Amino acid sequence: MSDWCGAPTHGGPDALGVPLHDFSTNSNACGPCPEAQAAVAGADAARYPDPAYTALRAALGRLHGVDAARVLIAGSASEFIHRATALAVRSGLRAVLLPAHSYGDYAQAAQAWGLALRRATEDAGQGPEVEPVLHWACEPASPLGQQDPALRDWDRTPWMAGLRVLDCAYAPLRLDAGEGAEGTGGAVRAFALPEPGGAWQLWSPNKALGLTGVRAAYAIAPEGAEDRVQALRALAPSWPTGAHGVALLQAWAQPSVQQWLARSRPVLGGWKRQQLALCAELGWPVRPGSLANYFVARPPVADLAGALQALRAQGIKLRDCASFGLPGHVRLGVLGPQAQQALRRAWLARP
Repeated sequence: MSDWCGAPTHGGPDALGVPLHDFSTNSNACGPCPEAQAAVAGADAARYPDPAYTALRAALGRLHGVDAARVLIAGSASEFIHRATALAVRSGLRAVLLPAHSYGDYAQAAQAWGLALRRATEDAGQGPEVEPVLHWACEPASPLGQQDPALRDWDRTPWMAGLRVLDCAYAPLRLDAGEGAEGTGGAVRAFALPEPGGAWQLWSPNKALGLTGVRAAYAIAPEGAEDRVQALRALAPSWPTGAHGVALLQAWAQPSVQQWLARSRPVLGGWKRQQLALCAELGWPVRPGSLANYFVARPPVADLAGALQALRAQGIKLRDCASFGLPGHVRLGVLGPQAQQALRRAWLARP
């Protein structure tokens, strides 16, 4: 999304319904995870969840190896983004520092609260700041899937640490790292951030589980941030996530679900190699460096919007990256061979 506070731009279903082959989202194409899907289907929607989410926070704390008091439940990643922005304003911050290309809700929330927008350069983690800011980072970043350079600099810029949040939405879908002892807390690959960074971690596992229709997320506070944990809880509505979101997050914390996710990564890696080869065949230059289950390419057409519209009419949707500040580019989530062949046929059949 561009730095314009209007209707948000996202991938996924649209006015034409659900795309037959949807490359426009970063959802795990191996999903939905059967165990997580069954948990959501079996959620008891006749009752309120525990408003303190006691058992859920304990399970997530065990998964990450942190005290449950540091775990904060959110309605979704977007809901937490808006809530954290409200806290930043209440804390006296006047600006937000965003990655060079990033998820649009960061900017949308900042504009809604009147914060000044600043962008980090692509080759440096910080801009010419002179005061503490609300600083967003994402690892791997969207849309490029690359490492966020801001993480290199957080220890060296303590003056900038008004409020720092690392969006871990795609961390479980990194395809570059070797597999470790999956099925334990390490399976999530929680980032071992340097303590001076003092960053929050924001987790939204619905993408990794292939269940993006279930809105639920959680944040992990840095050590010593008890006052901000309480402040963010005070800013939340009652029951920020319902029974289905609780079921999703409870499933996420199970070793068997983490093992399913671990098995899906090599499959996605193979599909990604095939999809990169397809782009090479079609003559689409790819932006290098993606570590995740998505990447950015540049179809060689003058009218990209028209080309994407024509593909959409055939049930194929790609994500236009103009809203990310990358006009002429598309982001492609990794899909399986059938979807890739459908894209190939549709593109080569163009007049």
